[in-house]
Amino acid sequence: MTSRARIAAVALVVPDYDSAIAFYTGTLGFRLTENIDQGAKRWVTVEPPGGGARLVLARAEGAAQLAAIGNQAGGRVMFFLHTDDFPRDHAAMLAAGVTFEETPRHEPYGSVAVWRDPFGNRWDLIGPPP
Repeated sequence: MTSRARIAAVALVVPDYDSAIAFYTGTLGFRLTENIDQGAKRWVTVEPPGGGARLVLARAEGAAQLAAIGNQAGGRVMFFLHTDDFPRDHAAMLAAGVTFEETPRHEPYGSVAVWRDPFGNRWDLIGPPP
């Protein structure tokens, strides 16, 4: 393995491309980085405003993949969205209708609150320690 290896993207199984694009780009302000028609499927990636690993929005195909939507991590938090301003982004996400599972809490590693995307995936919003 080279010293330049990095995780560039993570696949996220979603029910359909367009609703996932609408949520991540519209509600969260991610950037649509690729949307390539491949006939029966599309190669769709989105990236958070601050950069980092991209999400590959993968449309579920078949019963097993449909059943995995929202539970790819077995009920655990799967994604960790870091922000430089927790209060700002928490308030903006609430105003945009994002569902938080808890009120913000303060841990040694920063301010954090668990939220779910519309597909059931659990995320942490994490900001710097207060």
